[in-house]
Amino acid sequence: MASPFLGEFMGTLVLILLGDGVVANVVLKRSKAEGSGWIVITAGWAFAVMAGVFTAIACGSNDAYLNPAVTLGFAVSSGHFSKFAPYLAAEMLGAFVGAIVMWVHYYPHWRETPDPDLKRACFCTSPAIRNFGANVASEIIGTLTLVVVGGAIFSKAVAATGPAPGVGPYLVAALVWGIGLSLGGTTGYAINPARDFGPRLAHALLPIPNKGISDWTYASFDTTQRTVESAEAADAELF
Repeated sequence: MASPFLGEFMGTLVLILLGDGVVANVVLKRSKAEGSGWIVITAGWAFAVMAGVFTAIACGSNDAYLNPAVTLGFAVSSGHFSKFAPYLAAEMLGAFVGAIVMWVHYYPHWRETPDPDLKRACFCTSPAIRNFGANVASEIIGTLTLVVVGGAIFSKAVAATGPAPGVGPYLVAALVWGIGLSLGGTTGYAINPARDFGPRLAHALLPIPNKGISDWTYASFDTTQRTVESAEAADAELF
């Protein structure tokens, strides 16, 4: 049953379940981890990347992109677009389903949490200070860090044959953790259109009590920006 489509779907589902799940664990009322802070969120997202990559590979996707921007970047770089449409569909669907599973897991806590912004934060990103120029700059800097350091990790200058088998996901997870700790506090370092769009759509459609708006105005520029940046990611094996 393993296939590249299934791999991208399952990998992205696990990425979002654990990534959005750690945010919910920290911010939703009456969770045992409530208030545990930013380092828990960034660590949870790092482990979510690691778990998602391993799941994608095990389910049939040796690419394990889990990110439409990275998928597009490699398609542009190679000139082969045959994987782009099925991977895009798998990643978006996986992110959407992963957010729904997370919502089910925390079902009683949505009613216990009065702040609609905290509920939305469990699904998607928003800036700490809403400033278009500064928000775009933060996303660009975070993406460039991901691209440059990710490229260095897999470069022949570091290791002629690349990291030992099975080590790459751990190194990428550590990189994502570092970006979150150092650069994530401005916009939430959401350098993945599936990570933001799929769960935001789930937030819009799910019957969450007093959930407020889904803030599509911010999502529209954020996703567009990250898609444009995908070409820069073409030469780095990031996910």
